Amino acid sequence: MRRFRIARQRPSRPSIPSRHTLSVWRADFTASLVVFLVAVPLCVGVAVASGVPAELGLVTGIVGGLLTGLLPGSSLQVSGPAAGLTVLVYEAVQEYGLRALGALVLLAGVLQLAMGALRLGRWFRAISVAVVQGMLAGIGLVLIAGQLYALVDARAPGNGPANLAGLPDLAANTAGSGTALSALAVGAGTIVLLVLWPKWQRAARVLPAPLVAVALATVVVFVLDLPVARVEVEGLLEVVQPPGGADFAGLMEAEALAGALGTVLAFALIASAESLFSAAAVDRLHDGPKTDYDKELMAQGAGNTVCGLLGALPMTAVIVRSSANVFAGARTKASRVLHGVWLLVFAAAFPAALGVVPLAALAGVLVHAGGKLIPVKQWRPLWREHRGEAVVLAATAVAIVATNMFEGVLLGLLMAVAKSAWETSHVHLEIVGLDEPATTRDGAGPRRPIRVRALGNATFLRLPKLLDQLEALPKDREVELDLTGLRHLDHACAAALGAWEEQRRGPDGTARKEAPSVAP
Repeated sequence: MRRFRIARQRPSRPSIPSRHTLSVWRADFTASLVVFLVAVPLCVGVAVASGVPAELGLVTGIVGGLLTGLLPGSSLQVSGPAAGLTVLVYEAVQEYGLRALGALVLLAGVLQLAMGALRLGRWFRAISVAVVQGMLAGIGLVLIAGQLYALVDARAPGNGPANLAGLPDLAANTAGSGTALSALAVGAGTIVLLVLWPKWQRAARVLPAPLVAVALATVVVFVLDLPVARVEVEGLLEVVQPPGGADFAGLMEAEALAGALGTVLAFALIASAESLFSAAAVDRLHDGPKTDYDKELMAQGAGNTVCGLLGALPMTAVIVRSSANVFAGARTKASRVLHGVWLLVFAAAFPAALGVVPLAALAGVLVHAGGKLIPVKQWRPLWREHRGEAVVLAATAVAIVATNMFEGVLLGLLMAVAKSAWETSHVHLEIVGLDEPATTRDGAGPRRPIRVRALGNATFLRLPKLLDQLEALPKDREVELDLTGLRHLDHACAAALGAWEEQRRGPDGTARKEAPSVAP
């Protein structure tokens, strides 16, 4: 008789988090605080510039953290109100009213969801590195130019060119104002601490530099009672106004329908483009999981749908917050979700707690963040080794400063495509027999024809040079043109070579080819 022993199960011990898990949570926790400090001035500033209450910007930031932050797509980029839509939002509010803004944002969010379901987001993966770096540089310049005004408690004139043009007057006004100099001292001190703190590596591992800099600036302003501006936020519930049927009906009226549809389309396309361009840039800043573009597009659409239901600003993924999240050491999406929690807690439950934070200190954080987006160290080697890429980078950055992010990136993409087309459009002619003697060896008979073989890709970009070489051939010699070595021959080149063939053949017939005729 066989006996079976049944092993007795030992009581399971409670699992203890590993050191790796604790370090990840600590990194995400501290990064979330940094992103929160960066998000506050952006949310408030974008809302004010858009002509809506500041609290609506915070509502969008909260949705971007708590909802979009939880959804799959990108793990480290952070969403919220963005400066790229400021002008469109301002014009929409002026045209249709504040209550209609929620309806427009809601429709744009639904359109984004449809685009994501159709898998259109993956097309944004084909982005030139030079365009992405140029986008980062342009945003950094725009951010610095705008935050220099906030650094001295002044109001920025408006867009990028206006902000740059107003800097001389800003310097003159600051020199004659004690209040502005106090704010400048706070902001400049914040920037200095941001630069020096990471050099103390042991302390920087525990507390990130932006958190220390803003906390110290807040203490100094409070103790010395300096006359500098602080963050001003009231309750959130009063400003949340969901759109009603009347708001949608107003947009459907004949005189408003075309403009409303254009605004919805602009919101959806610009928000999608900025978010996915930002995702491409963020993916190059870290070594973690990369973005699923279709899922990220749907996450942005879900966020904008909820923002529309709350009557808030439209949402995009913001490169400034996202880069701050990466540089602060975030490991998972928990950091961006927690940043939404801090926005909700401080803005909804304790709005007075934000009233002690000086705006100049937050502006210093943004100026420092903008400076890190400009690829100063990479510019010189890029110019030496890949001059065309450097030109695309610089043009994209300048275009963003001069116009806006969407138009600047679009120009950069067009330049990148044109550069690639130019570089791949190589065609050259192998000419044999041009130096033949006047007669054959026995002194009788005509010379052999000049053999011209075309190799490469014949496109309209190289057509002038190609025709110059053909027309420089001797007029009294027979020419044999061989096009079998061409990998590509576009219509413009085919038509031009056909015309050259007909003209060269003429009444005496001095041109012939082995390949089929290219005459159209």
